[in-house]
Amino acid sequence: MKRRNLGWLLLGTLLSSSAWADSKLNLTKGVTAVSQEVYDLHMLAMYICTAIGIIVFGAMFWSMFFHRKSKGVKPATFHESTKIEILWTAIPIVILVAMAIPATTTLIKMEDNTNSDITVQVTGSQWKWHYKYFDQDIEFFSVLTTPKEQYDERLGANAEKSENYLLEVDNPLVIPVNKKVRFLITSDDVIHSWWVPAFAVKQDANPGFINEAWTIVDTPGIYRGQCAELCGKDHGYMPVVVEVKSEEDYAQWVEDQKALIAQAKAAEEASLNASLSLDELMNLGESTYTAHCAACHQPNGEGLPPAFPALKGSAVATTGDANTHIDIVVNGIAGTGMQGYGRQLSAKEIAAVVTYERNAWGNNTGDAVQAADVAAVKGGDSSSASDSVESTSVAVTEAVKEAMPAEDLTKQYSMDEMMAMGEEVYMASCSACHQVTGAGMPPAFPSLINSPYITGDVTAHIEMVVKGSSKNPAMQGFLGTLTKTQIAAVVTYERNAWGNSSGDLVQPADVDAVSGQ
Repeated sequence: MKRRNLGWLLLGTLLSSSAWADSKLNLTKGVTAVSQEVYDLHMLAMYICTAIGIIVFGAMFWSMFFHRKSKGVKPATFHESTKIEILWTAIPIVILVAMAIPATTTLIKMEDNTNSDITVQVTGSQWKWHYKYFDQDIEFFSVLTTPKEQYDERLGANAEKSENYLLEVDNPLVIPVNKKVRFLITSDDVIHSWWVPAFAVKQDANPGFINEAWTIVDTPGIYRGQCAELCGKDHGYMPVVVEVKSEEDYAQWVEDQKALIAQAKAAEEASLNASLSLDELMNLGESTYTAHCAACHQPNGEGLPPAFPALKGSAVATTGDANTHIDIVVNGIAGTGMQGYGRQLSAKEIAAVVTYERNAWGNNTGDAVQAADVAAVKGGDSSSASDSVESTSVAVTEAVKEAMPAEDLTKQYSMDEMMAMGEEVYMASCSACHQVTGAGMPPAFPSLINSPYITGDVTAHIEMVVKGSSKNPAMQGFLGTLTKTQIAAVVTYERNAWGNSSGDLVQPADVDAVSGQ
């Protein structure tokens, strides 16, 4: 009797929600209402699966034990039962429907991004996150700060592990409590995945696409996650850290960030008029290189060919033009693992790291690159911009023009022709942001249905598509990627689709007049 009671006690303990909730093997509850609902759904499915398992295996083992041959039981000779087959088909259907109802309700909530208080664009980049706060003019990169000595095999990886090993960053994402924060998640290179378990938020970051998520956190604190997609060789070094502050502390943080941005801008402007010695540039360049470049090109500059070529003795860092070297660091190289650092590093830091790469490991070019040189390559006002940079830009422009199909700017198209062509162009180049229905994803990508640009002056609409928007960096200009006929077609389509019905028929000559080319 005691043994039987002990068995029931152990079974009850195993099935108790508190025991499962405390288990490190179980799903965490999280700190948001949605994450609690997700946890409850998980536990509901767990209870149902456990009950089914106990009933099925219990019946099986009971039948095997009490109807075994050694007890002289004769096997039955019956055939299938229609009633039983209907029953064991109907019961799972009922269970699935019962599980689907609360699951669907929760999924609908998870996709409801309306009425957000704050919008943050989250951009994945090998191997860090870039955060941009809409309407605040605040943006920054968030980079792993765990010392390389703790995880880099080339450095021994024998240092004592920190408390938040591989889950600590220099600049965490900061959000306020009790506010609905909307995330617009994308990538500028490969597929990443922004995952914070405590928020029940896990959303893929795909290049060229915007995925959405949201959260409301009631409790201040620091919550950690990581990239949940195998995004490359350093996939494990791309953590997510979110700091949730009280509304007062968040407001103060915003003011502090704006002050820091103003200070950084002033320091950047001052650096353009400064001239550092080669030793100063080499010292700053070494620390910058170690922090941002050594993971791929190695501390000794020998790289990891073919993905990450050696800088030691390379043509770029030795015999190549310094402005070409600067351009690669600033803008990266499309289609490769070399990303651009123009937004992440200051002109002074880029000048220092280019100087270091051109003089370290025996390269010894003697070049001392200054911040003004970097500003010139980036498109600054410095007079030291070289003819080689200008000629490179011209060559690229000419190559784009040559790749464009020939078009007759005097040709007149019918409304049906332009609408058919415009729909194709819109689906290929615009629908990822403004959606197939034209409803957009405000505020980053406004709706095109009865918007001021659609109902307003057609010339302003053409100019927006041709040149992009200075107020919204997400809206790029398409003159370099679309022909003037295609731009005319897509503007015509946008002004007459989804019930807009402006009646405007834009021709290639209209686009040519606006572009001035």
